[in-house]
Amino acid sequence: MSGRAWRERLAARKVAPEVLRDIIHRLGLMNVAEAAFVDPLARFIAGRGITPDTLEGFIHPTLKALFPDPSCFMDMDRAVTAMLDALQADANICVFADYDVDGATSAAQLVRWFRHMGHDLTVYVPDRVTEGYGPSNAAFDSLKRQGADLVITVDCGAMAHRALDHAAEIGLDVVVIDHHLMREDPPRALAVVNPNRPGCTSDQGNLAAAGVVFVVLVALNREAEKRGLFVGRQRPDLMQWLDLTALGAICDVTALTGFNRALTAQGLKIMSQQKNPGIKALMEISGSANEAGKLMSTFHSGFVIGPRINAGGRVGRSDLGVRLLSTDDPGEAAALAQELDELNRLRRDVETQVLEQAALVAEAQGLWPSDDPVIVVAHEDWHPGVIGIVAGRLRERWHRPVIIIGIDPVSGMGKGSGRSQAGVNLGEAVGSAFEIGLILSGGGHAMAAGLSVERDRVGDLRRFLNDYVRTHVAEEDQVETVDIDAVLTLKAATRELLERFDLLSPFGQGNPEPLLAFTDVRVGFAQVMKGGHVRCELCDDIGGKVKAIMWRAEGTALGDALLRPAGKIHLLGRLKADDYMGRRGIQLEIEDIALA
Repeated sequence: MSGRAWRERLAARKVAPEVLRDIIHRLGLMNVAEAAFVDPLARFIAGRGITPDTLEGFIHPTLKALFPDPSCFMDMDRAVTAMLDALQADANICVFADYDVDGATSAAQLVRWFRHMGHDLTVYVPDRVTEGYGPSNAAFDSLKRQGADLVITVDCGAMAHRALDHAAEIGLDVVVIDHHLMREDPPRALAVVNPNRPGCTSDQGNLAAAGVVFVVLVALNREAEKRGLFVGRQRPDLMQWLDLTALGAICDVTALTGFNRALTAQGLKIMSQQKNPGIKALMEISGSANEAGKLMSTFHSGFVIGPRINAGGRVGRSDLGVRLLSTDDPGEAAALAQELDELNRLRRDVETQVLEQAALVAEAQGLWPSDDPVIVVAHEDWHPGVIGIVAGRLRERWHRPVIIIGIDPVSGMGKGSGRSQAGVNLGEAVGSAFEIGLILSGGGHAMAAGLSVERDRVGDLRRFLNDYVRTHVAEEDQVETVDIDAVLTLKAATRELLERFDLLSPFGQGNPEPLLAFTDVRVGFAQVMKGGHVRCELCDDIGGKVKAIMWRAEGTALGDALLRPAGKIHLLGRLKADDYMGRRGIQLEIEDIALA
């Protein structure tokens, strides 16, 4: 009913039956012997391309087994040399960070490492509204006047050719640490460390900037040891900062596979200890203080901590996130967390307003519904701090890549942010628009992109992006698909099965939570809850019965199928724990519905 195509993940990957049997056998050897649990687990694993030989590394990812040699990253050794030379010369070093979670966690790791080495970094985070994304001539001029000798850009800089040319002209040294897609020719800098740089042999393109920075820290430790910088000083324990690495990886929606999965899995364990005063303060202010001994999940990072850190860069002061994550003062952390929590409430109000307006504008201008493979919506005065979130919300609603552009009514300059879906590399498309001079700036990665465009070029941009996708993306790849991990009966949807799935966490991009299909189900009862959510009870002909909920479903075709059922339905959903009032139950979060 959402318009998406359902497919079985195993069938799509054409997994051979003997591979599935081998995985089932090996899972049995791992003390997951109950047949009712082994088969769904095996299907989940095989459907993600995990082979019997890589099974152990997937279930128990370790940094020791997966950590790459830092020197395999292009320019890594040059970057480390420049940073340590500046440290030993007691130079003025500034970290220039993007204003989102990935930028904040990247910067905080560097601040903490240099602080341990007895050197305080200055931090510069551009204002989203007045300065936009990434380095600029004006920012570098300001840093030069303030006496900066070396600037380290994190989560930005890979495409800032003009600004970095300017930095070189004014005698300001720059090291770039980034992960965004970039062109063949790197910008002018002492070093550009980016796994997505053409020619880089690291094979770590799914890392967030925070993950790249962690590898840089390992390289810094290694070279500092050679230089004798730990004589009389304890070697920094980098593992204590893995919580920041994991937070950046999760919030930047990077693929949690391979080495990045190991970073995130270990980082969540560190995060669960809540030794970082900033993370602890945010958990407390949100009312989500972690239970003793309970492992924090990607949910805490992506939906509790991340939005509050992002709120500073969206509608408040852009440096609040870095300050929060790099402070060791519990009092300062509590005050910053309070401010960010209030800004997050403001952000939600602004987001709701822009979301409603964007949907109305798209409808009024005939942009939706339409046959366009990319939906580009532009309007004056939309806050640039929320357009990315709105693009994501509308992408979820329309199941197409969406770009939202807020235009300054005075200058006519538009700032846009887009969100994509599997099969459509939006960063590549936007980068192509920049290369032909259609937009003033732009880039990103497969699932997200940002851009700047003049008001009178928005129509041209819309036509270019749609022509690009039609030309470069196969028609079947433009249709969003939903991959099903297993087809089960309602009786098989148990708390025990849900807990078995924990074996496969952390979940996220590249390793989503198990999505299950249930066929020929009846709706026993259904009611609308506050917020427009629909709660219901599902049952089938063999005595199965499960509680379920569908978020924000009131007034939609899917909500109507639950509230006014016309017969049996098939549905997709994810199992979730239901521990309300001390019970150990489950409920199904419904993802999609089809009439049977």
